[in-house]
Amino acid sequence: MSPFENLTSATILKKVDVQLEQNLPFVVYHKPNSEHLVGIFQKNDTLYFVNDYNETGFVFAPFDGDKIVLIPENQSEINIAEFKIDIDSQINTIKKEERTTAKANFEALVQKGIDAIKLGTFSKVVLSRKEEIEFLNFDVSILFQKLANTYPNALSYCFFHPQIGLWLGAFSEQLIKMEGTVFTTMAVAGTQLFIEEKEVVWEDKEKQEQQYVTDFILENLKGMTTEITVSNPYTLRAGGIIHIKTDIKGVLKKENGLREVLAILHPTPAVCGLPKHITKDFILNNEGYNREYYSGFLGEINKNFFNNENNSDLFVNLRCMQIIDNKVFVYVGGGITKDSIPENEWNESVNKAMTIKKVINLG
Repeated sequence: MSPFENLTSATILKKVDVQLEQNLPFVVYHKPNSEHLVGIFQKNDTLYFVNDYNETGFVFAPFDGDKIVLIPENQSEINIAEFKIDIDSQINTIKKEERTTAKANFEALVQKGIDAIKLGTFSKVVLSRKEEIEFLNFDVSILFQKLANTYPNALSYCFFHPQIGLWLGAFSEQLIKMEGTVFTTMAVAGTQLFIEEKEVVWEDKEKQEQQYVTDFILENLKGMTTEITVSNPYTLRAGGIIHIKTDIKGVLKKENGLREVLAILHPTPAVCGLPKHITKDFILNNEGYNREYYSGFLGEINKNFFNNENNSDLFVNLRCMQIIDNKVFVYVGGGITKDSIPENEWNESVNKAMTIKKVINLG
């Protein structure tokens, strides 16, 4: 049967409920500005991983570690329908976190990062936190629909595997898109609230943070490419916040592929820092919690399920949440440089959290 035959968005979302009841893996997602909703429903509960990067399917990778989870095309039912979602159901929540304690803890963490930068340990580090929210009642498919409706210009997704958990998110930061040997990626950093009709002014700290990311990508990919081009920085809107973005495009040498590019790009300075290995160790030793799949990556590997081409399209798992029983954990972070101010970084993390929290009636 064709993946388009007799299918609607409602049909795909009903399949989400069935998979959850049967405790079977799946992912549903809507790509930025796409006219289609895609559902990949695994037929068994096996936990598959990427081995040689020739697999086709949907991948879900953690921040730390090299075990990239795979929902394989050849073990799944693929459903595609016109993206048409209309939902106004309410989701009732209770805020659980002690805000004063969370603020003090995060600001202390940021100050520790600033101190390390001033000592010359590294030049930039990305530090994060998670908030806990308790649901009174909720429905996973409704939650995904609200995400997709609220952020049609983002990648919205809902991923489940009984051995991994239930994750949802909405964001626009692309890690890498591969079309044969041609790749596109982006450098994104800096954060402000989007205010209608207000002129956007970026401070030196934000410009510097974004330049770190751009320079890292260009420097590390130049030996793998036959050509590479970079745009001027410009402002990217993602829901109620804005960032500085630079587009990067190039052609890989024939001996290089997705495996080699991912080894360099992940985790990028936008979610980790510079130098990568030193800042990653700092994060793992000081954040005080396991990021798991937050700031990892996800997306299609070796398959565009709409046009059936052998392309990969991977995004950084940034504005996201994890659901465990009747609790949701919202993950947010920000780039720290020598000019960072802990209280400002806390406020920035609050603004970023609103991307998710407004969907669950806390924004």
